[in-house]
Amino acid sequence: MKSHSIIRTIYLYAFALLGLVLIVIASVRFLDMGLKAYVFTKADDQERIYDKKPAVPYAIERIGETESQYDVETVFTEKEKQAIRLMIEDYKEWKEKEEGIDPITSRRHRDASINLSMILVGLPLYLYHWRIIKRESKNKKA
Repeated sequence: MKSHSIIRTIYLYAFALLGLVLIVIASVRFLDMGLKAYVFTKADDQERIYDKKPAVPYAIERIGETESQYDVETVFTEKEKQAIRLMIEDYKEWKEKEEGIDPITSRRHRDASINLSMILVGLPLYLYHWRIIKRESKNKKA
């Protein structure tokens, strides 16, 4: 029987463990993605609305100039005024959509998705290994 060095054994176990950790983390993340897409559908609503937050038009830098001047009509060009009107309309639309989302419910859905993913991956992994440990300890006693 050929003996192997302890370094080789440690190397094999370390990389086997590393592979197992990577597989488990990836499985949990993929399961989390699936749960967010199909079960906890409100988990990403809050993030979605912030992605659609209206942009600030280029003319906003010139708004500061109006504080020192009273004649607003001469400060902004017609194109800048239109951009500001559109910005205000977009902001009002975004604000209405934001008010329709409950951030607590959204966060709870997000957290529940992550937690359930970890349970669904971790529980079978734990039970499988615990069963092997019990079987081997029973064989040592016999």
